[in-house]
Amino acid sequence: MDDIRSLPVHTPSPSVRAPSVTRSDSPSGPRESGFSVDSPFPEPIPVRVHSIRGGGGVSLSVYDAGDVYGPPLFFIHGFSQCHMAWRRQFQSALSLGFRVVALDLRGHGQSDKPRGAYGDGRLWAEDLHAVITSLGLERPLLVGWSYGGIVISDYLRHYGQAHLAGIHFVSAIVKSGSEEAFSVLAPEMLSLIPGLFTPEEVACQPHLERFVSLLHHQPVPAVTRDLVLDYTRRVPSHVREALGSRAVDNDDVLRRLTLPVLVSHGLEDRVVLPASSRHIASVIPDAQVSLYPEIGHSPFWEDSRRFNRELAAFAARCW
Repeated sequence: MDDIRSLPVHTPSPSVRAPSVTRSDSPSGPRESGFSVDSPFPEPIPVRVHSIRGGGGVSLSVYDAGDVYGPPLFFIHGFSQCHMAWRRQFQSALSLGFRVVALDLRGHGQSDKPRGAYGDGRLWAEDLHAVITSLGLERPLLVGWSYGGIVISDYLRHYGQAHLAGIHFVSAIVKSGSEEAFSVLAPEMLSLIPGLFTPEEVACQPHLERFVSLLHHQPVPAVTRDLVLDYTRRVPSHVREALGSRAVDNDDVLRRLTLPVLVSHGLEDRVVLPASSRHIASVIPDAQVSLYPEIGHSPFWEDSRRFNRELAAFAARCW
């Protein structure tokens, strides 16, 4: 395990390869306008929107921008969030040299939210597999935030690593439902769990507001807070409860990884303790760790410039 403070930067040029791509929408099809929030560009980078059938026939909303022939970065968000978490990656220089893709996980965002469809890891794995194959993503680099670490582990367990270029775990967890899993959750997050999982939507609201306040170390603009709270609230209580009820331990899967792996974590995280990332790195051969001082649970938003530079540099090792 190699602790680092900053990775060397290498910005890749657009790829010249031409994979066979099967899309549910054409590049000129439906566009997503919400990514314009926080865009540094005079004109926001257009985002293509796809509807893809995942495990068990669940309809998944998938968002796709950048160079359609570029190396693919596939972003997987966390608990009670959505694709919008990655807007500072979509609206950045990453979209000039990479193909950037994010989905709304089942139960989140604009994806289907059925009951009884969250306890089987194979379904989560099939969701990622469906996105990768439907969009023709050739050896994507998976970027998983928080609960996204468990979803990536589900994919690895059922589909292996042969079709991936690398993995970036971000403030991630890979265990749930055990004493060890609870030990890497921050005290403030642990105190919210009963309220977050209650079926009473009205009673849950103050707990959701508190949860959103934990996602960043420093205060955020009101427009950002309101946006995050809005899509957090859209996740039904039965989905939150089902995610919290899973019992998984993926150390066996991680030990078999031979791919390049980067593990990033904010040192002021009030949701998942940095101990979780240190554990992930300790069981993965040659994993690299990047720690962010004065940053909380969302380093990709709180210090997006550093995060995007390090992701581009890491990607250069993967392809």
